[in-house]
This record gives sequence, structure tokens and C-alpha cells, in this order.
Amino acid sequence: MAATPNTRWAYCARPMGSDSPMDHPAGPAVGPTEVGPTIQTNTRTREKPVNGEELMSKLSHHDLYSLEEYSNMRGEFRGKVMEHKKNRRVPLGEHAALYFEDALTMQYQIQEMLRIERIFEHQGIQDELDVYNPLIPDGMNWKATFMVEYEDPQERHQALARLIGIERALWVAVEGFAKVRPIANEDLERETEEKTASVHFVRFELTPEMAAAVKQGATIKAGIDHPHYQAEITLEEPIRASLAGDLH
Repeated sequence: MAATPNTRWAYCARPMGSDSPMDHPAGPAVGPTEVGPTIQTNTRTREKPVNGEELMSKLSHHDLYSLEEYSNMRGEFRGKVMEHKKNRRVPLGEHAALYFEDALTMQYQIQEMLRIERIFEHQGIQDELDVYNPLIPDGMNWKATFMVEYEDPQERHQALARLIGIERALWVAVEGFAKVRPIANEDLERETEEKTASVHFVRFELTPEMAAAVKQGATIKAGIDHPHYQAEITLEEPIRASLAGDLH
């Protein structure tokens, strides 16, 4: 069966901290982290990004480990990705967070899907690339997984009924510019008349002026202004710098 975004959302919704393809660690950023000077692939070495260029590039078969290679080095690679993700998570109040994606986080998702489903044929690998490559920023935007996070199932069910439209109430703001609202879920249906979903995919499109300001050190804020949920945060420098690396 070909991979589709809808078949992958089930993995996104697994509990935080589970050993799943969308394994986003909770907690605030803990300062600058080092993910290593290179990411070794099976055919070439992808240099550590210094200006965002690598993070903007789409992944290909040549960027991926074989199942055997990945099995042998999964622990080390996963550790690097988890450290990297600490500076890609933006908490929005007590029960929501944005997880900003890039080429490294998407490589991890793909490698995990290939491992779990034992995919090794060319077309099967291409199907996974086709699903996850659109989640990599293109140099003029930020792409993120937005999660509504309630541990108690009953509390979560009640909250999702109150928070219909919360993904459209998200915003980011570059210092000196107006708030940017996301394009949410693209062609995926993520809510009903009764409730919203706990996981959404969002894209924030920036102007060239905004991108230039971020690259020059402008502050970034993020928030939610839903009638039943409000939050605002100024991104800590390690997170701000990481997101700056996504831009031209």
C-alpha cells in the first residue's frame, strides 16, 4: 500500500516519549546543542548546515541508510536527532507545542518508517520520500507539526471539542513585522463539527524582508489567540538560531 499523509498521522498522535516515528521529546530548550559535524549517509556525507542550505534541500534515496546500516547505528543517530529536536520545539502554554521540521527530522521519520514496515524496495522508499519531503521548509517558510497535548484521555477529548479551529489561531511574529498566520493541514481534513484533531501540520510563509531580519538576529515570537486558549512566547536564542537556519 502506498504511503499517504493520512496513513502517517496515526504515528504522529502516539504518546509523547514513545518509540515512534514522531518521537518529539517534551520540555524546554536547554541551550545550544551539537549534532555532530556530519551526517553520514550510505553513499555520501551531508555536511552539517551552516547557512540553512542543506536543511532546505529535499531528501533522496542517496540520503538514506539501508535497513541494515540503520539498525547498526540507530541508537547513535536517534540520539543526535533528539538533541537536535530540543531546539525545534516551541511550547505554547501548558497543553500545546509547535515542533518545527527540517531535513534531519524528516530523515529520521523516514528511516523509522522504513525500519518499522521493513521497506527496502525502491518504490516503497520513494513513497515515503514523497510523503515526508513536503514537510521540509523551502527557505522562505517554516513548517511544523502542531500538537495539542493532554495526557488524560477524557480531558483531551473535552479540550479538542472546545478548541475547534485552534490551528488557525496560531501565529508567529518576526520583530518589526505583523503576525503570520499558518496555512494549516493543506488538503488534509483534521477536524469535524464536534472536535479538532490533536495533531496538525502547519506552514508559515515569510516575506523576504522577514527572512532577512531573522537571519540578522531579529526576535521571533509565537502564540495562540483562540477564544479558549491563549499563549505567547518569545523564542529562546538556541531555538531562534535553529529556525534562522531554515531560511535563505
